[in-house]
Amino acid sequence: MSETTPAASAPTPPALAPDQKPLVTFEDFAKLDLRVAKIVQAEDHPKADRLFKLQLDDGSGTPRQICAGIKGHYNAADLVGKTIVVVANLAPRIIRGEESRGMLLAACDKPKDASDDANRRVVVLTTAADMPPGSTVS
Repeated sequence: MSETTPAASAPTPPALAPDQKPLVTFEDFAKLDLRVAKIVQAEDHPKADRLFKLQLDDGSGTPRQICAGIKGHYNAADLVGKTIVVVANLAPRIIRGEESRGMLLAACDKPKDASDDANRRVVVLTTAADMPPGSTVS
């Protein structure tokens, strides 16, 4: 008499916290191109109160512009020279008349729509050691 075992099934994912986004597969995550970039210029977005227009050196030899909603948390001059992490393959989009070709990564201690926005901390993710622009993040 042969003994059979139940078919192996995928583990049940843990329940999501209310502020968590749905799980993605490794293949979905692998589609993201996370790169190191250096901020070479930062200025106020001409048509938005909370946005900066940032010019980046992403190692490609062509300047990259992104718009970032971090104006209430940083001064433009303090951003210049920072080495940051960006999503380099995010589809470009026009944000209030300015093209943004990527997104910087930042940590926040409260959601964007929190009623206590004045006390919300936003910290731009940087590298722990100097890395050249264009370095991949995995």
